Amino acid sequence: MKDSEFLRAEKVPMTKQEVRTIVLDKLQLDSASRFVDVGAGTGSIALEAALRHQQLHVYAIEKNDYAVDAMLQNMERLGCNHIHLINQKAPCELTGKFDAVFVGGSGGNLEDIIDWSLNHLLEGGRLVMTFILHGSLNQALNHLQKCHIDDFDCSQIQVSSLTSLGSSYYFKPNNPTFIVSCTKGNQRHGEL
Repeated sequence: MKDSEFLRAEKVPMTKQEVRTIVLDKLQLDSASRFVDVGAGTGSIALEAALRHQQLHVYAIEKNDYAVDAMLQNMERLGCNHIHLINQKAPCELTGKFDAVFVGGSGGNLEDIIDWSLNHLLEGGRLVMTFILHGSLNQALNHLQKCHIDDFDCSQIQVSSLTSLGSSYYFKPNNPTFIVSCTKGNQRHGEL
């Protein structure tokens, strides 16, 4: 989906199209039945996952009221009203296990959210997180070394879009984004 298909709100982050494509691939949702998006923002990940995978029960957690309003508008606009939108701060109470968890925002609770995510994943379930801040990335990497994970991967992507400038063009860069993915394992990972 193009970024332009989503309504935006001031100060509400949105995972950009190129990053969404990679994140959705790493989540491996084709045979999944339950998925949760933590720090959903505008809902771009939750909405695209729900629209691509009709069998999927999607839960989106977002603490900010203005972001929840933006997501509700996007759900209405895209005709995708079957997402369970939870207006709370993560980690929060949620029953059952999930096939995949995406963390796009942590609100300062990153380590608690990682532990919560791994506790709510089925064995072999996918955890995918994105970061633009080096400090948050380092915190996640250090914490994951203590966790029971497999199939660890971390990539940095930099996307620039062609933009007109006067009578010519240039590539306007977006922030570099770090994408961390892993599978809930049954053994301690030890070293990343």
